[in-house]
Amino acid sequence: MTASHMESRIKKGKNPEPRLPTETIIESISDGVFTIDLEWRITSFNRAAEKITGVSRDEALGRLCSDVFRSSMCETECALRQTLKTGKPVVGKSGYIIRADGSRAPISVSTAVLRNAAGRVIGGAETFRDMSEIEALRQELAGRYQIGDIVSRSFLMQKVFEVLPAVSASPSTVLILGETGTGKELMARTIHALSPRRNGPFIAVNCGALPDTLLESELFGYKAGAFTGATKDKPGRFALAKGGTVFLDEIGDVSPALQVRLLRVLQERTYEPLGATRSLNADVRIIVATNKDLAEQMRRGAFREDLYYRVNVLRVELPPLRKRKEDVPLLVNQFIARFNRLQNKSVRGIMSEALSLLMAHDWPGNVRELENVIERSFVLCDEGFIGMAHLPDELTAHQAAGISYSGIKTAHDVLDAQAIRSALERAGNNRLAAAKALGVHKSTLFRKMKALGIAHPGPDGRSSRHRRESQ
Repeated sequence: MTASHMESRIKKGKNPEPRLPTETIIESISDGVFTIDLEWRITSFNRAAEKITGVSRDEALGRLCSDVFRSSMCETECALRQTLKTGKPVVGKSGYIIRADGSRAPISVSTAVLRNAAGRVIGGAETFRDMSEIEALRQELAGRYQIGDIVSRSFLMQKVFEVLPAVSASPSTVLILGETGTGKELMARTIHALSPRRNGPFIAVNCGALPDTLLESELFGYKAGAFTGATKDKPGRFALAKGGTVFLDEIGDVSPALQVRLLRVLQERTYEPLGATRSLNADVRIIVATNKDLAEQMRRGAFREDLYYRVNVLRVELPPLRKRKEDVPLLVNQFIARFNRLQNKSVRGIMSEALSLLMAHDWPGNVRELENVIERSFVLCDEGFIGMAHLPDELTAHQAAGISYSGIKTAHDVLDAQAIRSALERAGNNRLAAAKALGVHKSTLFRKMKALGIAHPGPDGRSSRHRRESQ
């Protein structure tokens, strides 16, 4: 091309510079890229692929891609195989590979069909992104908001998380208090899993579901001949839980007569099976739970005072879900992941409108009610995102009628209100201290409180002199 011709092209707005070669572009990006032929042998392998896998280009070229990557998807969920079969690209599929040094690396994969100039399929191309840093951050955040199977970012639950290791390490009896559906058994299982008895059995007994006579034989067992039909010895729950933990749920429903026998187990660590002539050692850690006010029952004479003080050694109180609504998104994600595994579905999440409705609900049934709602939504939703159409009628009917729960219409407002209330509680209702803790100016906090309908519960942080001068 002559100089005059080039000047003419520039004057006409044409760019004389040639495009960068495809190989140069591929080498410059941070995602790993490789291509395969129709025999699944690698035909190209960029610099980022070398870095992520720890395999050199010379070593990778010509080898089967499954030999190079040893991915979790190679056997049954190969994204490239799916793309070559259907002709459709796969975008953002999660999995992992085994690096050359044997370490495991989480990756996100996207694929496409590779065609020649004539449009004939000659192979496939895959890009993959190293998600190690994101996964490490996710685990760090999960560790901050999760203990065992319990997830929460609520200030009230964080206080429980702080004492849980010490409670678990202690051999003392634990009393778990909370409304129905708050997760008392899950908390008991978590305490057991963190305790020195974690390798022993965990035996749960619902004291409110059995009549007294049956509950007694279930707990303590019986000897052959103890009563009509007892043809052979049967060990009770205390015997079966040897070396582990017995969880007595709904302890407030136990009759005064059976309370006496439980008191002996707690005091002397011994019990007698029905019809036995000698006592057995109770080598168990005991955790009890109730949704009743045991102190009030004690005052009314329905619960023994000496047993109350025996079970109320270490105490864990679980707040209702309506007081920890910032946990709803965490719990929803946890339940979606669980039901995907159990039902072999691929629900990816929940739509923001549906989540807002869930966060506005008061949840009288607590976490159990929320779990049931998500499980019911799985009946109608096989994949994609849970939307308003998948939620039960009793929730969506309120929205259709224009009723707003607690005057809060969005998930964002619910989170803001919960954060403000938690900050006020931590600051002893001092609004100035709460504003500092939230990192906002006090006037911003006051406006937000007014907009959300949060009453001023206490002092605003100004001195008495300042208040007198302003009056």
